[in-house]
Amino acid sequence: MPESPVLTRLEGPPGHAVGNVVLNRPQARNAITVALADGLHDALVDLAGRARVVVVRGAGGHFCAGGDTDEVTRLAAEGPDALRRLFTAFHRACSVVATLPVPVVAAVEGSAAAGGFELVQAADVVVVRDDAVLADNHARLGQVPAGGGSQRLPRALGAQRALTHILLGERLTGAEAVGLGLAWRSAPAEGFEALVTEVVERLLRTDPGATARTKRLVHEGLRLPLEDGLARETDVVLEHLADPAVAARLEAFRRR
Repeated sequence: MPESPVLTRLEGPPGHAVGNVVLNRPQARNAITVALADGLHDALVDLAGRARVVVVRGAGGHFCAGGDTDEVTRLAAEGPDALRRLFTAFHRACSVVATLPVPVVAAVEGSAAAGGFELVQAADVVVVRDDAVLADNHARLGQVPAGGGSQRLPRALGAQRALTHILLGERLTGAEAVGLGLAWRSAPAEGFEALVTEVVERLLRTDPGATARTKRLVHEGLRLPLEDGLARETDVVLEHLADPAVAARLEAFRRR
């Protein structure tokens, strides 16, 4: 039996566990197939119910090289409906991140191209190796972004800057991605695991209820006019402060 295209591992005690998701097609630089996209979605949903933080990375020294060309060719020969399955499955995997109550960290090494770069854009927190290469290379291959890059990248960088990167297929190092705000921090190869550990430990120290509500606020707010988003923020803050556990922590802090 072939090994699963997505591997998972849960580490740490209950209530303080870290979920690890590994894209596991190293022979293809973890290129996206329907099976990988479905496995990624299911792994994220499963671990979000059991872990406080989820980390996504690739096997074999690369994050993800985008869509698998053999899979695209095979599905295209079957017709548009067959090919749609690939894009729908990958959209579903990327989009579910915003609905999860826990932070999802992308730990990026090697190549994060096309769909891999789009998965990076969907993550909550991104850390990269200095020598990683991130790029939307769809246009250089005569293709159109198919994993959400035409929508997420303009929201992150603005329309003009996003189009420049997409149309030119601009390659970014890890440090350049940090400079653009597409990643939190980068580190050299010898310091990368320490950086991943640092971000995970910091996220584990946050209040899970506050984290979940903040994620929900941010993603809901992106779909709302500013005035409505601000009103929604007040509603969520009141909901949060009404939680007895939150009120007890606030009272304990006040009495210090």
